[in-house]
Formats: sequence, structure tokens, C-alpha cells
Amino acid sequence: MGLLFRREPIDRKITGRPQLREWPKIFLRGVDILRYLAILPNDQEIQEALLNSARRARFEARAKIIKAMAHPTRLFIVDELSRQERCVQELTEMVGADTSTVSKHLSVLKAAGIIEDEKRGAQVYYSLRVPCVLNFFGCVEAVLESKAKEQMQLLRKT
Repeated sequence: MGLLFRREPIDRKITGRPQLREWPKIFLRGVDILRYLAILPNDQEIQEALLNSARRARFEARAKIIKAMAHPTRLFIVDELSRQERCVQELTEMVGADTSTVSKHLSVLKAAGIIEDEKRGAQVYYSLRVPCVLNFFGCVEAVLESKAKEQMQLLRKT
């Protein structure tokens, strides 16, 4: 059996609860007293917090993926891998950077789940894990076209 607690008067300024001059001498157990004192939230508050937490986690996961592609070299790598799988040496030659730099870009994309690798002998080949990432490119292009049209219209007005 849990410990018994006796309710004590609490000032509204501290807890946000109505001030009661004389509280009944009721004994409550564990969770009930903590909820009464507003230390534990009620069930609805718990559900709302879980939903908000899940929603926030979803947005953070999306941001990680977008951040992983937020570099011109990584966008180039994703674009090349959309055509065919490539090994590190091929990508290094195409990018024009040293192997360690390209490997770092590849590890960022792999950690985000955008690409996958397969070791064949001494070579590591990379490919897109989910080709739907190319839809993102289409969306970006649509935004760029829309901005260009808007700027052209502004230039014509002046």
C-alpha cells in the first residue's frame, strides 16, 4: 500500500489553484495527491503532450533529412545517384574534391537515410535508397520558377 499524505493549504500564487481557507482532512494516496497539487498532469494533458511531442519529433526528423541535402555537393551527388549507382572514386572525380570530403558528404546522406551503400571487393557503391527524394527536386524547381516569374513581372512594371 502507498504512503498516505495529508492535504495542506496551498496559496494560489504558487500553484494556480484556488485558495481554500479550510481544506477537508482527507487522506489521498500517491498519484491522486500529486495530481491534486498540479505536480502530475491529468490524462488529457498527458495525451496532448504526447501528440505535441510526436508531432515535434516528426518535424525534427523531416528537418534532418532536409538539412542533409542542404549543400550543393550533396544535391549534385543525389542527382548523379538518381541516374545510376556510383562508387566513391567516380563521385570524387565528378565533384572535383578530395576523397575524404566526398566520403563525409556520403556519410551525411547515408545517416539521413537518403542513400545506401554496398561494398563490392575494394569498392563501395552508393545508390538512392528512396527515389522519391527526386520529387523534392521537382518542388524546389517549381519554387524557383515561381520566384523567377514574379521577379520578371516586377521588372515589367517598373
